[in-house]
Amino acid sequence: MYESDLKHPSKTLEEKLYTLYTLNRDKTIDLSFRPPFLNLLNAFDNPHIKLPPVIHVAGTNGKGSIIATLKSIYEAAGYKVHTYTSPHLIRFNERIVLNGKQIDNESLESLIDEALDKNGGDSCTFFEITTAIAFAAFARTPADICLLEVGMGGRLDCTNIIPAAAASATIINTIGLDHTEFLGDTYEFVASEKAGIMKDHTPCIIGAQNNEDVYEVFERQAKKVGATLVQSAPHLDQYDPPALKGQHQIGNINTALTTIDTLQDQFPVTREQINQGLQSIHWPARMQKLPSKAYDLPDTTSIWLDGGHNEDAGKAIAEHLKSLKKDGKIAIILCMMKHKDPKNFVRTFIDQCDTLIATQLPNEPLALKTSELSNAITATPHLTANSFKDALTLLKSDPPAHILITGSLYLAGHVLHDLENSGHN
Repeated sequence: MYESDLKHPSKTLEEKLYTLYTLNRDKTIDLSFRPPFLNLLNAFDNPHIKLPPVIHVAGTNGKGSIIATLKSIYEAAGYKVHTYTSPHLIRFNERIVLNGKQIDNESLESLIDEALDKNGGDSCTFFEITTAIAFAAFARTPADICLLEVGMGGRLDCTNIIPAAAASATIINTIGLDHTEFLGDTYEFVASEKAGIMKDHTPCIIGAQNNEDVYEVFERQAKKVGATLVQSAPHLDQYDPPALKGQHQIGNINTALTTIDTLQDQFPVTREQINQGLQSIHWPARMQKLPSKAYDLPDTTSIWLDGGHNEDAGKAIAEHLKSLKKDGKIAIILCMMKHKDPKNFVRTFIDQCDTLIATQLPNEPLALKTSELSNAITATPHLTANSFKDALTLLKSDPPAHILITGSLYLAGHVLHDLENSGHN
């Protein structure tokens, strides 16, 4: 949770979000179903047991892309879909989508007031209280499907409070080493936490994995709880090319399509509807192409935005850059948060990069300053800039074929907010 999460066009909502932000700020993250959270759910009349059928998505990378794909296809088939994702890019409303539309300011403000009143000053954290708010919104608004993204881990994540009876499927996408201070520093430890979302008599779709050791963990947990494992299969080559770009998205989309196939009896979808949904996927800051003219760069230079921020995401970025390299030089503008690993992130794609520029995110204390990021990647030749716009200015004298802005979803949100304000979105 960062101060960047609090920014909102509505100053009233910004103040209320800041109130949530200040709750329990001095508390170490505790991955458990804490009494204050359970009490708040109870005060809301336990909305987590009144949700539409849930598809619960965990994994280190690709969760949001899978949810975006499922949402687009199911909506193309006429289903009403709720989604809960994090973090948001521009405004908090993005996290809670009711029947395909972001929660409106009035409803969100009312729910925050209600949650604060019901919480009564208890020690709920920001994620606990916002998860309770999302569950309340979902339970009060009829829908056919509810897509839930795990916040961190899985086994003891707030979203995993939903009962087995509410789940239609669970998904565990690619496992990587992220949030190791909370989830463990081996693939097996992390996989064990993610596998905690498996439910009794519920299919669990397993996305493509980079480490073979995780499969034994999944098989052991599935046997323990009575879940059925379904390995993601290459469905995408049967359909038209999707709107979601990037070589690394193929695995994510295949996992979503495997889920669609697994749930055909419960949620029938036709081939035509799948193709329509694939053409309509909208998931910002995942190899999103930005308008060059917004930054006074020539049309011959393409600008890409991707929020990838860990080693596995870096490997996926490298694959996409390989496909772009044939067009000419590639420049990368980099910004990262303090708890990330810039050295290993950059190492994955530096061979595809001709110019690397380290920069920073303004007004975010938990982002690395330009000097800190520069020191972290000191062994890699690079330039520095005070902002992503300054970095783009450095490239104007000799524009490359492609520019990638990456390293943080929070930087991505800042870029998209700037683009929105400039009228070029």
